[in-house]
Amino acid sequence: MSGEAPLPAHLEARVVPWRHALTWYEDAMRLVKRAPGTWAALSVLTLLVEFVLEAVPDVGPPLGKVVVPLVACGMLYAAAASDRGDAPSLRHAVLAFRASAPAIAAVVVAGLATFAAEAFAAWWIAGVNLLAPESAAVALSAPQVGGVYAIGILASLPLTFVPFHVLFERLSFGAAFAASWNAFVGNTVPLLVYAAASLVLLVFGLVTMGLGLVVVLPLWAASSYAAWKDVFGVAEAPAAPATA
Repeated sequence: MSGEAPLPAHLEARVVPWRHALTWYEDAMRLVKRAPGTWAALSVLTLLVEFVLEAVPDVGPPLGKVVVPLVACGMLYAAAASDRGDAPSLRHAVLAFRASAPAIAAVVVAGLATFAAEAFAAWWIAGVNLLAPESAAVALSAPQVGGVYAIGILASLPLTFVPFHVLFERLSFGAAFAASWNAFVGNTVPLLVYAAASLVLLVFGLVTMGLGLVVVLPLWAASSYAAWKDVFGVAEAPAAPATA
């Protein structure tokens, strides 16, 4: 008898082949095409919230780093809904705000960690402050923008599964980060392949002057959902939140 309590369901990550990174995007396209209009609306709403907050002097950009990740979680809820056979809805964009305080904190901290990596990269590469979007837009060249966001994608990999654990599994703050980190350690290669595919989509979004992000954001969200189910062996789509 080991004396250790059994791990909660879907907390222990399994190792998957690198090719699964491509199937995550295949699954994402399957989920998105069931209601492309709603997915596009959720994406536009996320981008609009970010744009509006960045335009607010002083407090807007920092506030956006808190609000936008929570709004973006609407696409994670939409992925679960689509996976259950339900229709994604715009109301999914507010569900993360109704989560517990620790869950909200985990989502925000994960987003801030990714932004911190991007901000450091922007400062290191071009001496630019990303909390001043108007100056960043002028000072950063297109290759530099791509480099900054590429670093952000890489930095986000160990945190990929945090939102799913706190929003769908209702794990504690620490347990969610630990589970996501362990999944990254065991699946570094497939997640790097996934990051490469995500970078290709990012380039598409950038070369279309941001318009392509309306398609890219849903694919990112739905593919990360597919990755979470695959890596953690989640057989069934999560049930709708009680507050939905």
